[in-house]
Amino acid sequence: MRYIMKEKDYDINFSMKHGSPYDRGGADSYYQRPFDPHYWPEGTNKGLRVEKSEMTEKEIIAYTIGFDDNEDSKNFKDYS
Repeated sequence: MRYIMKEKDYDINFSMKHGSPYDRGGADSYYQRPFDPHYWPEGTNKGLRVEKSEMTEKEIIAYTIGFDDNEDSKNFKDYS
């Protein structure tokens, strides 16, 4: 089990705009997709997708916090 990350635990300020690492983490959790750090600098599905291997540590932390925030809220897409 991963440690749940919270923004307050880190001295970082990150964007929550559409396509950002935080946004993509939350979306992956919401749609019950696996944990897979990435983001879209120009907005989701626009331009080139930035993969984990190309992300900074702070971007990976932002993705992880977005994913974990949604996991905490138990806000998931209902597929039933």
